[in-house]
Amino acid sequence: MPSILSAIACNLDDHILAAALPLLEAGQVEAVEWSFDTLFDGRQLPNWFAELLTAYGEQGRLIGHGVYYSLLSGRWTPEQAQWLEQLRLLATRFHFDHITEHFGSFTGQNFHTGAPLPVPYTAAILRLGQDRLLRIADACQCPVGLENLAFAYSLEEVQRHGEFLEKLLTPVNGFLILDLHNLYCQLHNFDLSTDSLLALYPLHRVREIHISGGSWEDSRVEQGRQIRRDTHDEAVPDEVFALLERIIPQCPQLKYVVLEQLGTGLRTEASQHQFRQDFQRMAAIVEASRHRAPSHQPNAFQPPAALPTGPAAHDEALHAQQRQLSQILETATSYEEAQQRLRASSLAHTDWQLEQWAPHMLETAISIAQKWK
Repeated sequence: MPSILSAIACNLDDHILAAALPLLEAGQVEAVEWSFDTLFDGRQLPNWFAELLTAYGEQGRLIGHGVYYSLLSGRWTPEQAQWLEQLRLLATRFHFDHITEHFGSFTGQNFHTGAPLPVPYTAAILRLGQDRLLRIADACQCPVGLENLAFAYSLEEVQRHGEFLEKLLTPVNGFLILDLHNLYCQLHNFDLSTDSLLALYPLHRVREIHISGGSWEDSRVEQGRQIRRDTHDEAVPDEVFALLERIIPQCPQLKYVVLEQLGTGLRTEASQHQFRQDFQRMAAIVEASRHRAPSHQPNAFQPPAALPTGPAAHDEALHAQQRQLSQILETATSYEEAQQRLRASSLAHTDWQLEQWAPHMLETAISIAQKWK
């Protein structure tokens, strides 16, 4: 097996499948990432798709990517317990090489819909996240990892993100999905240099890399500023390909490079053709890197044998703050109203540090929350 595999995020979506089918038929897709919990709504897997997953799984080339667990929501919910049980069942049916989830807590009153947003980097939230990661490992009985977040409220949050991910992952011997478009968003939105940002991440834990595209949004509160959004609906920018070439040699445990794009961005023949071109460009970079891969001691990222028992960790104070934050973001009619309500809320002068939030990022949070409301 090659040291690094070129993969696609392949889900049960007509537009994604239409774009990916020629690559699959040509045998160019070396691994598949499946967002397994997008089918937890009760839909059945067609036999042909289950056979595809089985075939890749039997070769040790199937990886699972969770979307709706909401790792860092304060309250432990029946939906999370059910998510784990469904993952446990799937892990007996398909052979996953690893399972991953997103960092953060989802917007929305039930915290299982929307887009992930950050939480304060406190010791209590760290313990909560560690407990929940261990529960994923217990359910799937394979390595587990987390994806870095695209969104941040402040520069300090960006600068602390990699260290907090390292602390979250250590007890479960977990790995990092380094999403390069998420990095690209932070590089642009906070005017950072690539070297300064990469120095803050535990690159020795990177087992998987994501590349994708996104979109630009004009700020209304800071005239002349454009915000980079991780919307996954456009082609991969040249800057992200440049990041990929630069970062691969710095990630000695890298095993998968995955191209992602939502089906909503693949509705035309032209966009599907571009997707295939992006994959081939990605695969060429991966192929070139195989010849100069650094020698290293492989880390299998196997979780510990002792996994949690008893009640899941929860934090009702965090839950109440998250509900209040979601309600403000979802219902504010303007940036100014949201700012005023936040300053009068229980989040003011707390570990949320909302007094340091960048205006253009609060504006973006409002846009994200109201899109997914």
